[in-house]
Amino acid sequence: MKNPFFISFFTLLLFWSCSDSSDTDDGIIDEQVTANLYFPPAQSVEWETVSIAELGWNESAEQAIFDFLDEKDTKAFIILKDGKIAIEWYFGDHTQNTSWYWASVGKTLTAFTVGLAQEEGLLSINDKTSNYLGEAWTGLPLEKENLITIWHQLTMTSGMDDVQFDCVTSDCLTYLADAGTRWAYHNGPYTLLQSVVANASEMEWADYFNSKLRDKIGMDGFWFSTNDSNNVFFSTARSMARFGLLNLNNGTWDGETVLGDSTYRTAMKNTSQNLNKAYGYLWWLNGKQSYRAPALQTEFQGELIPNAPADTYAGLGKNDQKLYVIPSQGLVIVRLGEDSGEDLLGPSSFDNELWEKLSAYFN
Repeated sequence: MKNPFFISFFTLLLFWSCSDSSDTDDGIIDEQVTANLYFPPAQSVEWETVSIAELGWNESAEQAIFDFLDEKDTKAFIILKDGKIAIEWYFGDHTQNTSWYWASVGKTLTAFTVGLAQEEGLLSINDKTSNYLGEAWTGLPLEKENLITIWHQLTMTSGMDDVQFDCVTSDCLTYLADAGTRWAYHNGPYTLLQSVVANASEMEWADYFNSKLRDKIGMDGFWFSTNDSNNVFFSTARSMARFGLLNLNNGTWDGETVLGDSTYRTAMKNTSQNLNKAYGYLWWLNGKQSYRAPALQTEFQGELIPNAPADTYAGLGKNDQKLYVIPSQGLVIVRLGEDSGEDLLGPSSFDNELWEKLSAYFN
């Protein structure tokens, strides 16, 4: 069953107002090139650092960030500046070698891997999902099931009822609206993207992911189902930072192209449909005129994270697992830990509170 969107979310509404719809096009943001990025070697603890003094950041604002993170039950926090570690903090018994779950931040890994499969010619995101999962993978009438494509799974627009949030079997993948006409944060169709890739590649999902992405950039980590339906990625904080750095450098790792399809990469990190302007291909997008949140059929006016740079894009997971990428500033920021207090599926007020403190730090 879907996790409820708790009352605490509505504290966010103190900052952002509601509306019924918006048809304004926010435009396409082209990829930025960040010069002189550093890449840590694979299978090594070596990772160059850069001091706050060198960066000219406001050192007097650092303690407030640390205290905030500690208060909010953070386990790990990393800031990369141009690939080098500026901050690396661990709390309690969590260490550099401790694995933690990504929750829905892992959706960004899946989006990237779907792009790899398309680049290899194994699939097209415009293909019907049933080409890879077979007919009757849902409980929809055939003519409605045939409307659903891989693109709809990537953009959360399958149209299926999201009440049974994690379920991936046909008995609970039921019709609510035509594909492409309703945005709803729905784990079931998302999770089945991994089966699409597995069937298209004739490999186990984890094997394909490991060989095409994880191992190429020196990540550790593994996929594990926490409820026999979903598939959650676990890794160290540094591995999440590596993936953020790969995206910061537009799919290239230390001179090796991992995902060369610039059209797919650009689409992944831009508004993918008009129903939720703050959503790309499983990435959350800042700087848009409006956004929708998990479990609500309401459009909120304003940016997703007003205190963050407009070009920030992010993986946002349950219990405040966070991966922020900020191309204009050459930053990758990772937060892993326990729920900060709202028990939400993705975006929460934690994002804006943290960025209020980070903005004072960077400025």
